[in-house]
Amino acid sequence: MFAKRLLQKAVHHPQLNVQRGDLKPQDLDLRVAIHYGIPSTSSVLAFDPIQRLLAVGTLDGRIKVIGGDGIEGLLISPKQLPFKYLEFIQNQGFLIGISNDNDIQVWNLEDRCLACCLQWESNITAFCLIGGSHFMYIGDEYGLLSVVKFDGEDGKLSHLPYNISANSLSDASGLSVPDDQPIVGILPQPHSSGDRVVIAYANGLIILWDISKSQIPFIGGGKDLQLKDAVDSDVQDDTSEQHLQEKEISAICWASSDGSILAVGYIDGDILFWNTSTASSKGERNGQNKNVVKLQLSSAERRLPVIVLQWSSNKSSRNDYNGQLFIYGGDEIGSEEVLTVLSLEWSSGMDTVRCVGRVDLTLTGSFADMILSPTAGATGGNHKADLFVLTNPGQLHLYDGTNLSTLLSEKERKQFACPVEFPPVIPTADPSMTFGKFSVLPTGGNSSKSLSKLVSLMKPHLTPNTTAGIKWPLTGGVPTQLSVSKDNSIDRLYVAGYQDGSVRIWDASYPILTLLFVLEGEVQGTDVAGSSAPVTTLDFCCQTLNLAVGNECGVVRIYNLGSSNTTSFHYVTEAKCEVQSCAQGKGPKFEVVFSLLKSPVQALQFGNCGAKLAVGFGFGRVAVLDMSSPAILFVADCISSSSSPIISLSWLEYKIAHSHVKSTEQSETEVAVKPEEEIIFVLTKDAQIFSIDVANGEKIHPHPWHLKKEETALSMYIIASTVLNREKHLEESSKDTTSKGEAELDDSSTGTEHPSSSETASSLDRSLDKLVLLCCENSLRLYSMKSVIQGKDKTIHKVNHAKPCCWTTTFKKDGKVCGLLLMFQTGDLEIRSLPDLELVKESSIKSILRWNYKANMDKLLTSDGAQLTLTSGCEVAFVSLLAGSNDFRIPESLPCLHDRVLAAAADAAINFSSNQKKKQGMAPGILGGIVKGLKGGKVNTSATPESDFTHLETKFLKTPFIDTTQNVNKQEHIELDIDDIDIDETPTVTSFPPHEAVKSKRGKETDREKLLGAQDDSTPRVRTAQEIIAKYRKAGDASSAAAHARDKLAERGEKLERISRRTAELQSGAENFASLADELVKAMENRKWWQI
Repeated sequence: MFAKRLLQKAVHHPQLNVQRGDLKPQDLDLRVAIHYGIPSTSSVLAFDPIQRLLAVGTLDGRIKVIGGDGIEGLLISPKQLPFKYLEFIQNQGFLIGISNDNDIQVWNLEDRCLACCLQWESNITAFCLIGGSHFMYIGDEYGLLSVVKFDGEDGKLSHLPYNISANSLSDASGLSVPDDQPIVGILPQPHSSGDRVVIAYANGLIILWDISKSQIPFIGGGKDLQLKDAVDSDVQDDTSEQHLQEKEISAICWASSDGSILAVGYIDGDILFWNTSTASSKGERNGQNKNVVKLQLSSAERRLPVIVLQWSSNKSSRNDYNGQLFIYGGDEIGSEEVLTVLSLEWSSGMDTVRCVGRVDLTLTGSFADMILSPTAGATGGNHKADLFVLTNPGQLHLYDGTNLSTLLSEKERKQFACPVEFPPVIPTADPSMTFGKFSVLPTGGNSSKSLSKLVSLMKPHLTPNTTAGIKWPLTGGVPTQLSVSKDNSIDRLYVAGYQDGSVRIWDASYPILTLLFVLEGEVQGTDVAGSSAPVTTLDFCCQTLNLAVGNECGVVRIYNLGSSNTTSFHYVTEAKCEVQSCAQGKGPKFEVVFSLLKSPVQALQFGNCGAKLAVGFGFGRVAVLDMSSPAILFVADCISSSSSPIISLSWLEYKIAHSHVKSTEQSETEVAVKPEEEIIFVLTKDAQIFSIDVANGEKIHPHPWHLKKEETALSMYIIASTVLNREKHLEESSKDTTSKGEAELDDSSTGTEHPSSSETASSLDRSLDKLVLLCCENSLRLYSMKSVIQGKDKTIHKVNHAKPCCWTTTFKKDGKVCGLLLMFQTGDLEIRSLPDLELVKESSIKSILRWNYKANMDKLLTSDGAQLTLTSGCEVAFVSLLAGSNDFRIPESLPCLHDRVLAAAADAAINFSSNQKKKQGMAPGILGGIVKGLKGGKVNTSATPESDFTHLETKFLKTPFIDTTQNVNKQEHIELDIDDIDIDETPTVTSFPPHEAVKSKRGKETDREKLLGAQDDSTPRVRTAQEIIAKYRKAGDASSAAAHARDKLAERGEKLERISRRTAELQSGAENFASLADELVKAMENRKWWQI
């Protein structure tokens, strides 16, 4: 009867014209609000041992910062380029990243923004920070070492004048270094206060440079390596020379805590240990060296290059050389990819090294990077270094230092050690996530209060997240007071279904998500076939807090999140309804389990304020379930002739009435429920729409609505229309509408009287004014409700896609549906206004998240309000759509990635430790443990107070060539040229030799020497090209050099004029003296000797 009346109403309903939507481009701002998980493109690691933060750089220009207790941050670079270097300015709240285009970027962790950047002109091939300072070394492809300073107060990067070229070092060392040899490694020497740095070149040359003295204390490689190889090898010298030319350095690290042993890995798989405390003399260069020890992981002829070297000291040992060496590479080509850990012990004279233990760690993916994490505060024998290993795609594993030490102590060679996988806040891979749903609860409603109350009671029973009994060592970051307040209500939920049938629920009210419940899929105590099958779909009712979970075996489980004291549940099938007891425990329990059809559940939709549930199956059947009974109202058989899967369900409700629904307090209370008469619109994948009367399960129209042209449907939405009706029929019918009978879709009512027939007719008119939006793979189609009910394919508006669409959703602004978001299989996004479907904004997940579209990504997409949740690989991101919305209360609710209190305490401890070292020669154990063990391998130095680097800044503010020149010329004869003559200077008084030296020389002097003075037999010395370059080379470009040359030329001319003038004066004086001498001679000729 109702179906017939609805069809008659649709025939006489007037045609509507759609108005323009009010969504504008300025209303939109697509931005990442929350991000969890490690990107699949991760490639490089950095670690702050004081703040206990781990940073992960990616190949697409992102940096993931991970702390403790669910604190994570995502930094997105303006450039979508890989990061090749990543380092923390330790304990300062800044992170340095260098991209592939040699852009040096400084990130402010506290503000989560890019502080400054500096574009480097040449290709950067080596980089490191001086631990405890704001200075950093840059090595480039031309062998030039430069210094850059970051000013934290001004937020600027400065390129300082200090630089060292390969030519200057090679001339000073006596070894030839071609200009085309890049620097491949830079390491400040530990405990040198930044005064010494190792520079490694690709051709094997290793130089230890003293910055304060401008000297080279140690030289390795070059002729040393060639001669040693020639001595140790049985092949001829020319063969050895050819081999050594290919012996390029690929990795370096310090292999002692005092910086006396340097481990160098080569591309041929060799590892050499250099004793840098012993300078290489000329005698050693002409013979066999005693300061080099070779180590090979494999005896095979062809071995992999040594890619990464890291070292950790053994604090239980009495010397500074024993420890563990972590190596990736160096094994036989074609062997299994492993990470090798060696336990090394040195002899007392440091002549030999012995491997006392070896462990090969089998990797779970292709290697990307590794880094050591020293235990904070560990001292003495308790010291251990945990190992972080990054593998592709985006897998982070932890190897506990204590377990590694135990394995190394055993004599047997272990092939593997069990790692601890990074514990994600939202698991996506283990177990595999199959469906996700984001839901917003009504603000201040009873449902939010009931859920918050239950969670508060369960919090003491929640245990911290540990994996395999090992606590994850990252503890950095500070949560905000908002996220940890006990009085906060739960406003948003994120629900995820998994492959094992389980469901996890998080509180998503703040940027730090909190796990609330883990609901297991298996039904305890009852044999329910397929209860633990993979979850296929979810739906959540905000009014009743009921959660419906459907799986692949057709089982639908109903949970109530507002109650935890359930002791029994209803098991409902088509044939029976039984009450079963459930196991005791904390948290929500399933209240009803429906097992209807052996077909995957494809769609779930609560209706009638949660009193009913529509279920769509994969074989084209629809069931409607009563939640209050519980019972099966009806199952519509084979509504689609092709048995196409049902992909969307929508409720349309008419009359106002009263019904009884279970509230969140689990008592029978009278809750206002919208209509008694309802229609379900069912969309199948082949784009057929069926309308079913819920009262009897019959179709309103005998034939389904379908498109003339075959299409693949994605979704269907019933939206309120903003229409212009030019006919008077609508105006007349609207006059009969009273305020008591007004009801819109999804609006609740508190009326106490049954509606009259005129009110019911008006409600039907308003329902027929609604629009049906059909989203297909290749098009968008907007229909009037009248056309759909009558089964007519008559569109109001149609939009054809240029590319296949895979997912759609609507979103609200100010509580009203205003826009449609579409995702395409290319990863592109479109936002269109409703109901006119005008294009408002275009974007892509590539530009927002740097993601590429993956197959089945649409199954994990979900939205509610103006928030979009996306999942890809191990990453989960929450994206805000509207510019004016701030549902997550950012930035005040964001956790801080830099702990200022910890930083101040660590600085105080470091300063105190430094003072104690000066007084006692040794830091106290506890305070020393705070600052010991910075990153082994990459920068294996100890934290040093900033004040200890003031002497370096003085050196770095000028070029080192002046000091070098003075060093070179110190023992040479002083030579003067015309540029060195200063006419106006007062002559300096030379110091005479000691009295004894004068006596010893007097006996050797001849009469001529006594009368005329000693003859100067010295001849002018030809200066070397390096001396000339060192003396006259100036910093700056060509224009400044030319200006300097002009100034010098003018100065030279002035000097020549003064010399010429003084020469003339001297010549005139000489003539006067000659004439006076002649007169004196003549006067003295007539005198006798006794008259003089």
